[in-house]
Amino acid sequence: MKLAPRMIQSMEILQMPAIALEEHIEQELSNNPTLELREPGADRDVLEAQLQQEARDATEGERELVVSDKDASNRDDFERLTNLSEEYGDSFQSNFETGESYRRTAQYDGERDAKLDAMANTAARPQSLVDQLLEQWSMVETDDKTRKVGQFLIGFIDADGYIRTDDQTLLSQAPPGITLQDIQRTIELLQKSLEPLGLAARDLRQCLLIQIDAAMEQDPDQDLTIERLLVSDHLKDIEVNRLPRIARLINQPVEVINQAIRNLRQFHPRPGRLLASEVPAVIRPDAVVEYDEDQDRYVAHLVNARGGNVQINPQYLKLARDQQMDKSAREFIGNNLRSARWLLDALAQRNHTLLRVINVVIEAQRDYFDQGPQALKPLPMTVVADQLGIHVATVSRAVSEKYLQTPRGIVPLRMFFSGGTETETGDQMSWAAVQAKLKELIDAEDKSNPLNDDELVEKLKEAGIELARRTVAKYRKELNILPARQRKQF
Repeated sequence: MKLAPRMIQSMEILQMPAIALEEHIEQELSNNPTLELREPGADRDVLEAQLQQEARDATEGERELVVSDKDASNRDDFERLTNLSEEYGDSFQSNFETGESYRRTAQYDGERDAKLDAMANTAARPQSLVDQLLEQWSMVETDDKTRKVGQFLIGFIDADGYIRTDDQTLLSQAPPGITLQDIQRTIELLQKSLEPLGLAARDLRQCLLIQIDAAMEQDPDQDLTIERLLVSDHLKDIEVNRLPRIARLINQPVEVINQAIRNLRQFHPRPGRLLASEVPAVIRPDAVVEYDEDQDRYVAHLVNARGGNVQINPQYLKLARDQQMDKSAREFIGNNLRSARWLLDALAQRNHTLLRVINVVIEAQRDYFDQGPQALKPLPMTVVADQLGIHVATVSRAVSEKYLQTPRGIVPLRMFFSGGTETETGDQMSWAAVQAKLKELIDAEDKSNPLNDDELVEKLKEAGIELARRTVAKYRKELNILPARQRKQF
């Protein structure tokens, strides 16, 4: 079936998260002159009257002035000229003499432009890692050839601050006349010159050793001999938590090894992130869920940043009914008004559908809001779709990338929709609740003797949840929890 443009627009708007929707509305406000933002608390009748008055004033201002003293009937024009001069002062006089319209000046007299204010208050885009390193490198005193090689090598420094590309590849892509010795010598100079220390290292071991050596050079009283030995010869053993083996090889107690590992935490394994860290994704909730004590239930209301304040400019509604207007102008206004009505209808439909879906979720997952993640129940989208009398694809679009602000924090709406299992007591439990129970068992374990996957299976079985070992291992990995051997504390 061929979908109508209006239906496609409704589906797209329904699927948009809050931030994307606001950007879309901003674009529509910029492209469609018939749309405007309703000021908070503004009365529509007063606003319409004000717009009509402004239209009359604009028409009056555009009428040609005839200021001839030979015709007494032009006395009104003299009065208009006097009033305009008094209202706009010197700016009108200068514009009148140059032939420019005085209305350009009047446009910015009064309320501030919200879009200009937003642009002025927007933080400047931070410098990239490469730009910052090139700026540092430009201040290093060296010969022209080395400076050129350094600029070339900085382009190979990744987000962590490492040059992971091997020497032969660097040499094959280097400018003509650059030798392997030039590259290696310049890398050493970059490692000594760039800050924070550890930049331009070839791997984690070298990165940490650069920082350890610099720390001991700056403070000779600081003994980091064991720390340096661990990084130099036993980094892999540290990663897999083989501390007893390290203690046996270097003839030191495990307590000394643990203290040395704690000391290593003062050094940064990814120095590039200190200069240009990744900007975290901004999450803006689409709805807020609050507990109503009087009714003993949870209620939701949508968060409408821009969508709730968009309206059609009544001045354009009046112009669309003006039969004396040029045909092309009327068609232009008519097309934009039609597009504006489609947008407003789509926004209203989005809000209506989203709120209905959220209300069903609140009712079905009441135990989650009272007790927490372990009380989540299986909730297939087909059940919600049947209950609301809509297609399951509509439910899927409604929950896509939407977030709820709840008494338990900001959570994705899709989290409430999942399959599950039945416990030995006959209760339904979602997979998210099973993962929450698994995390609880691991958090409460004896860290000196952590639970392996087989023991976790038994613990879950005691709680009435029967899972296969491979499923437990899968959920543990999804929760970013290490195996028992690596969780053990000595």
